Amino acid sequence: MDNLIVFPDKDMPTAGIISAEFQRMGIRTFLEACRYVHALPYGYNSDRDDLMILFKEKMGTCTTKHAVIATLAAGLGLPITRGVGIYPMTEAIVTGTDKILAEYRLPYVPMIHCFLEYENYRVDLTEGNRNGKNRPIDDFLYTDRVEAAISAKDEYMIYRNALSDVILKREELKGIDIRRLLHAREAGLKLLKANLQQP
Repeated sequence: MDNLIVFPDKDMPTAGIISAEFQRMGIRTFLEACRYVHALPYGYNSDRDDLMILFKEKMGTCTTKHAVIATLAAGLGLPITRGVGIYPMTEAIVTGTDKILAEYRLPYVPMIHCFLEYENYRVDLTEGNRNGKNRPIDDFLYTDRVEAAISAKDEYMIYRNALSDVILKREELKGIDIRRLLHAREAGLKLLKANLQQP
């Protein structure tokens, strides 16, 4: 992933609820807003479909952090979009994954992650946060560009469709059905949340 300094900067007039909230906090430019969101603690929000939840709870995940900044970029006319990707989660990325891989007899757990795209750059505003991962996500099995504030349901359907149409066709997953991957994903989500509690 790339550093957020690759983004163009722009003064931020009040042009919607997101820019108005940043203005209220004294944040005046797009890059200042990106730095603020990046610095917020990583944490699972109570309602990921509420665009303002990041401000209310003063924390966020890759979903809520990137939804806010992608929405802000669109409002400012900046060519920065939100991307989603499915990455192969292993022990090297998330401590404790080996137990899941053994239980479900998988080479990895396909997990979804999102980021921002600008030209040929990808920026992850959760990189460096205490997010349950041991290192940044750079390699993906599948990527797609999505709406800035895509709903949780729609994002899940992208994941399901990518599993069926792309990922389950990979040689290393031959003979594995989608239900096994979905159960492993649930275990992976629990593991990521549990890892957030570690010091």
